[in-house]
Amino acid sequence: MRDRVKELRRVPASELRANPKNWRTHPPAQEAALKGVLAEIGFADAMIARETEDGLELIDGHLRREVMGDQEVPVLVLDVTEEEADKLLLTYDPLAAMAHADMDNLLALASLTQFESPAVFDMLEALVNGERDIMPMLGEELDESLADGVQLCRCEDCGHEHHKQA
Repeated sequence: MRDRVKELRRVPASELRANPKNWRTHPPAQEAALKGVLAEIGFADAMIARETEDGLELIDGHLRREVMGDQEVPVLVLDVTEEEADKLLLTYDPLAAMAHADMDNLLALASLTQFESPAVFDMLEALVNGERDIMPMLGEELDESLADGVQLCRCEDCGHEHHKQA
C-alpha cells in the first residue's frame, strides 16, 4: 500500500483553497459544535489538501477552514492527482458514516464526558436520542435533472439504496 502523505505543514487556514467540487454543506449547528470542540480542546486532527499550481487545495476540512480564518492549522499534504483527490473527496465522509454505533459504549462515554459548549451538548444529546442523521440527504431521491445518467438502485443483498452511473 502506498503512503500518499508528503508532509505535515502548518499554514494559515485562509491560505487553503476550498475545493470547488466539495459536495458537503455545513449547517449552523455543525459550525457551532465545531467551534465548541475547538475552543475546549483545540486542533487534534489535520486537514487534508493537495498541492496545485494555485496553492493548497482542500480535500477535507472545509468547515475548519471557514471557522479558523487566518489562524495556523495543521494540514496533511498529499501526493495525489486531481482525479485521486476527487475520489477521496467523494468517499472520505461516507466511509466514516458507514460505521455503526455501539449504543452501550456511546451512552457510557457520553455519561462520563462533559462539554462546556451548549452546541456540543445539543449535538451529543441528539446523537444519543437517535435524532441526528449522520449523512443527511443521501437517502433521498436523486433529482435526475442534476445528474444525467445516474439512477437509483437497490442492493439485492441488504436492500440499501444507492445511486450509480447508468
